[in-house]
This record gives sequence, C-alpha cells and structure tokens, in this order.
Amino acid sequence: MERRARNTLENAEFSKAIAAPKSGERWLLVTSAFHMPRSIGAFRKAGFAVEPYPVDWQLGGREDLVNPHNLAGSGLTSIDVAVREWIGLVAYWISGKTSALFPGPVGE
Repeated sequence: MERRARNTLENAEFSKAIAAPKSGERWLLVTSAFHMPRSIGAFRKAGFAVEPYPVDWQLGGREDLVNPHNLAGSGLTSIDVAVREWIGLVAYWISGKTSALFPGPVGE
C-alpha cells in the first residue's frame, strides 16, 4: 500500500514506482466502485496498466422504497459522493491528469 499520495494521480505514480511492474504481470486496482473511473484514468496516465477490481458498491434495497426517512438521509450522502466524483472526473480531465473524461475498458 502506498501512503504518501495527496491525490489519485500521485497514488498512481507512487504505486507504479513501488510495484515496478514488468511486462506480462497482472496488477489489480482495488478501490471503491464510485471512485474507479477517476482511478483508472489516473493509473493509465501514469503508465501503470492495472485491471479494475471495484469494491464497496453502494446499492439500495427494497427497504429504501418504503422508508422515506432512510432514503432521504442516505440519498443526500449518495448525491454528495456522486457530485464529488463527477467534479473530480471533470477536474482531472481538464487538468490533463487523465486522457478521458470517463475512462472505459481498454480498447474502447
């Protein structure tokens, strides 16, 4: 685990230096599903070929349909996280920290 980075691009650059990936090796990028697009874009920009392994999926359940209090509270939290990630994606794209606004699978 890399612990010096102040942002996602630095994390990609420092992780690449630590791992020193060699041709033919397979490296997984484990991060929250909501953060994966920006992370993949940063790792690609750093030249570190990784495979996404998203975790921490934020999914609603049936109880959300009948419990409006829970829906409102967690809904605002979800919106906050989503807005932060979209702003991050746009900022990284504009500043050149990623070459795609919404990085997709390799080959697309």
